[in-house]
Amino acid sequence: MATRKQVPPDPAREPSTEHRAPIPADEPVGPAYVGLPPKGGRHRTALIPLLIMTFAAIIAAAGLSRAAPTTDPNASCVFNDARSLVPTDGVLFGVNIDWEQETLEQYRSNLGKHPAAAVQFSDIPYDRNTWSYTVGSAGQVKENGGVLILTLEPHGGLDTLSDSVIQTLVTDLKALNDTGVPVVVRLAHEMNGTWYAWGQQPTKYVDAYRRVAAAVHAGAPGSSMMWAPNYGGGYPFIGGQYAAAPGTADFTLLDTDHDGRLTMNDDPYAPYYPGDDSVDWMGISLYHWGNKRPWGDNEITEPTKFADMLSGDYKGTAGDDGAVPNFYEVYGVKHAKPVAIVETAAIYTPSRPGASESAIKRAWWQQVFSEDFHRRFPQVKMINWFERKKYEIEIKDAVDWRAAGTPAMGQAFAAALPTWVRYADSVTTCAP
Repeated sequence: MATRKQVPPDPAREPSTEHRAPIPADEPVGPAYVGLPPKGGRHRTALIPLLIMTFAAIIAAAGLSRAAPTTDPNASCVFNDARSLVPTDGVLFGVNIDWEQETLEQYRSNLGKHPAAAVQFSDIPYDRNTWSYTVGSAGQVKENGGVLILTLEPHGGLDTLSDSVIQTLVTDLKALNDTGVPVVVRLAHEMNGTWYAWGQQPTKYVDAYRRVAAAVHAGAPGSSMMWAPNYGGGYPFIGGQYAAAPGTADFTLLDTDHDGRLTMNDDPYAPYYPGDDSVDWMGISLYHWGNKRPWGDNEITEPTKFADMLSGDYKGTAGDDGAVPNFYEVYGVKHAKPVAIVETAAIYTPSRPGASESAIKRAWWQQVFSEDFHRRFPQVKMINWFERKKYEIEIKDAVDWRAAGTPAMGQAFAAALPTWVRYADSVTTCAP
């Protein structure tokens, strides 16, 4: 989990793309862990609004036709079958790029592959300026092919998700779908944490999620819904601004073992689950932040850490997460839903000594894309790499998470991607 600066909300800001280092269950998040997340080193430039206006002009004039790498970018196209995004075999390979520092075209040039998914963040409610960033990202996805993973963050709280706000979202999603861009909506992610304004409020959260899901399913059939809690290691993340207060109805719901306390023995996922009729994808983010506290040192991961975190079996130098439920088994298998590793990467901190960047990242991607992992977890249908170089507030240092940040690294990463990985050309977006 990350430490947050207390920043007043700005509805027109460009959304955050934060992810958090793990915290032991008995360690408070801390008094600084409040408010709106920082921008993570992302800065607006004159070029970005110009690109967005260019994409908007294309939409207004001709519509965003789906441009798979081998199709006509001017062809008319409508996407209206969100269920078809789930591959029958293999796993969609996606990326979370810094949209202001790199385009999808530049990324695929570096990697030599067209990613099948790209992650974008947006506030909700949003104004037209904020939505224009999503339109710009959708334009790049349109040209690249594949699907947009849209993370929506209600920093004003769950009460801001009014019927009119939801209807605006549905209208905007359908507009993207009608130009050939599939969207997977990751709404109010990490709702089991204590660092967001929508955190640890299971009653309001489930109600809001279900209302959004019903509207999206009815009005934007080319869009689907992803439920994405934070990995349960360190739950209940004590000390954060939005921690459930003892004596409240939400606290009682979260006390799943009924001992009057919130501890790691309580289920970090189940109280927040909105129901199978509302959820299309199960999502979770799994990172290697190092092997022990303090996080951020350049250390090669333990051999089975990635799979152990997903299955709730992790017990190692970073702690004992044996009480964490098996996310894959419960939500992928028992609920019969596709699972997405929405974000993953291994930490490399250039200013610090230790293992080399190549050794750290190779060790992680060899786990993520191993044949054994694919065989053990066939319901995993999407894996997205966090392709960013940014300052991480929790370790007060710059981190390079990228797997394709240099030509040599990108070539090694591309060569390591297995045959069961699926790229943009496997995503058929046009209606027959």
